[in-house]
Amino acid sequence: MHKVHKIALDPNDRQATALARAAGCARFAYNWALARWNELYEAHKADPSQPKPNQLALRRELNAIKRERFPWMLDVTKCAPQEAVINLGKAFANFFAGRAKRPVFKKRGIHDSFKCSAGTFKVFENRIQLPVIGTLRMREPLRHPDAKLVSVTVSRTADRWFASIAVEVPNDAPASPPDGGTIGVDAGTREFVLSNGERHEVPRALRKAQRQLRRAQKALSRRKRGSRNREKARRRVARIHARAANVRADWLHKLSDRLTKTFSIVGVETLNVRGMVKNRHLSKSIMDAAFAEFRRQCDYKAAWRGGRIVVAGTFFPSSKICSACGAKTKRLPLGRRSWVCESCGTRHDRDLNAAINLEQLAVSSTVPACGEFFASGVSGSPDTPCGLDEAGTKHRCA
Repeated sequence: MHKVHKIALDPNDRQATALARAAGCARFAYNWALARWNELYEAHKADPSQPKPNQLALRRELNAIKRERFPWMLDVTKCAPQEAVINLGKAFANFFAGRAKRPVFKKRGIHDSFKCSAGTFKVFENRIQLPVIGTLRMREPLRHPDAKLVSVTVSRTADRWFASIAVEVPNDAPASPPDGGTIGVDAGTREFVLSNGERHEVPRALRKAQRQLRRAQKALSRRKRGSRNREKARRRVARIHARAANVRADWLHKLSDRLTKTFSIVGVETLNVRGMVKNRHLSKSIMDAAFAEFRRQCDYKAAWRGGRIVVAGTFFPSSKICSACGAKTKRLPLGRRSWVCESCGTRHDRDLNAAINLEQLAVSSTVPACGEFFASGVSGSPDTPCGLDEAGTKHRCA
């Protein structure tokens, strides 16, 4: 099993320049390979006898011409351009498989990064040795010092450099999952409500930084393009965005870590975020809450610890169902935060009721013959690849 530890670097001015040069070389190689890929693809369409483009052929072509046409590539590690072309091949593989959009050209200053493969770098406690660049100080030691090194991706966020070190560790999933039982989580724009009554307030990091960000963006818009003052203003805007992202990520990691460590089954719901953000009054708050990132973290952390995530379908009416008697109310506008069940007279808090229904759904979940998890009464869940039958109660493989 591969794990990645992202560590902040502390380079000096010379090393920071070398890192930027390597990232620029990787970006140039990626853009060059993408342009050649498009040319070769058009040539293949016109004449099917021409070979289809692939990353291996492009790497060989780049190695053959770089000494004459791009001699400055020899000043950085050879891994930077080679790994960039390999990443382009993976991007096209994801595009052809329908998992991603078609690759586009990269721009300077946006997601600057380069990658080094195993055997080309070394890690010593709080330092990492990169080819050509030299030894850089890391802000913290590697969490798995004795694990096998797989690769390192050096990236820049705002004006800081980070090293994402991938290591290979044994798949030591616990024999038994956590014994905390089952929990349901209702995700909201202001707070995440658990079925046991706990409420975790969303930090709303972007909202809180809005005033500072507005002033920084105004200052950026007034600076002359290409000037040093504009670059300083751009970095200030980037730092504000990076801090908001860090606050959000810290909160999500702590909450998902606590849930997967404590509970063996976590019930969540699939939210149609793409449709929800069309509401211009709520779109910023919805994106600031990061629903998809919370579920992604819960998925892989539960797999580490032997637990599992039960996902309700997109159209599962978690808020409208009475958790006491099971009756469903016909209409429940978003502004109504509490309601009374017409069948049993129970008064419900909207979010807590939804969390309890998700917990009950997770408790009633079963495991079919194929080993995939699904929840009774939920159809069309993306976490059931073999699918449910028309009634939504039985797997087609069973």
